[in-house]
Amino acid sequence: MNKTIAEKILAKASGKKVVSPNEIVMARVDVAMSHENADVVLRSFNEIGVKKVWDKERIVILFDHRIPADSERTAATHRRLRAFVKEQQIKHFYDLKEGICHQVLVEFGHDLPGEVLVGTDSHTTTHGAFGTFATGIGATEMAGVWATGELWLRVPESIKINVSGKFKPCVTAKDLILHIIGILGADGANYQAVEFHGEIISHMTIASRLVLSNLSMEMGAKVAFVPPDEQTIAYLKQRTDKHFQVILPDQDVEYSGELNVDVSSLTSQVACPHSVDNVKPVSEVTGLKIDQALIGSCTNGRLEDLAAAAEILEGKTVHPDTRLLVIPASRRVYLEALHEGYIEIFVRAGGLLLNPGCGPCLGAHQGLLAPEEVCLATTNRNFKGRMGSPEAFIYLASPATVAASALKGEITEPC
Repeated sequence: MNKTIAEKILAKASGKKVVSPNEIVMARVDVAMSHENADVVLRSFNEIGVKKVWDKERIVILFDHRIPADSERTAATHRRLRAFVKEQQIKHFYDLKEGICHQVLVEFGHDLPGEVLVGTDSHTTTHGAFGTFATGIGATEMAGVWATGELWLRVPESIKINVSGKFKPCVTAKDLILHIIGILGADGANYQAVEFHGEIISHMTIASRLVLSNLSMEMGAKVAFVPPDEQTIAYLKQRTDKHFQVILPDQDVEYSGELNVDVSSLTSQVACPHSVDNVKPVSEVTGLKIDQALIGSCTNGRLEDLAAAAEILEGKTVHPDTRLLVIPASRRVYLEALHEGYIEIFVRAGGLLLNPGCGPCLGAHQGLLAPEEVCLATTNRNFKGRMGSPEAFIYLASPATVAASALKGEITEPC
């Protein structure tokens, strides 16, 4: 029987010739990532009683959610984890200077095709853009991984998404994945492996592919793959000298579901409160006043996202009743944006630059919303209370749509 990417990777990771959907396997983990919630993992790890982690070179710990520390409690968390990193001699530790976990792992070559990557963050699906079996797990599960390097996983069924056509101007991967989530619903890919196929996918940049895999979690996906190609390999060879095995699906695989999407007529999309699958064309909500516009996050804080926003904002000024926050996804992205002149454009337009990190996306600190305020953001969630008050309203859109809307002070088409 022909096999999907997920089935092939989990067969390899569990030492089996073949595995089938819904089979339970014990998989070897290649990369185990945690951010500040590694502090919760640490408590469970200490309860296990193991003195040393299974592999100090396969664990990645970084700080990105509450940086700089937003409270004494967070500062204490950071201190405990820094001490743990030194005690265990964890090789890959990225302190608060580097940026968001799902960008930092990419930049430092931790995402490899054919490997198993787990993270204590739901949007770990992001790394499937490299053909990695990447999924989010809980803190107690991660404690077990720290101790043994293995994890029980159920082999997911797979959905194939075929994308055809050519994007209209100002329509992007963010609009595409919002459109797909709107079709399938918040649970339409529950515990499924999603595979994105089509000529338009192969022509997408790595940054755009990451958007697809990142937001697939919002339709319930366990993992979300873009099959690796020459672009993937070239990108990785610039960032790592590690050996990796490209794993592709077999021909004529029998998928549990298949969706065909032609983007030729697709327009800019927006996810309306209070669910990511409440998706509408931007044209249906044009004119809605916004108090805050946010460009950044692990979904859309990369250089091409900032470039799209800067092109729209250059020489113009943000509406006086709207606050524009811009957050590069990483230190490297910040430096590249600085070099390209995007940072100056944002500042001159009246935008506020925040340090690389998750910032207001999770509602911990920076840019929180008051009751009844409206925010248009490039982030990945718009649940009640996600960004401050549960009485606020969050809309999700592309960087181009957010930038154009910041200028008008209301939701508008980017072009």
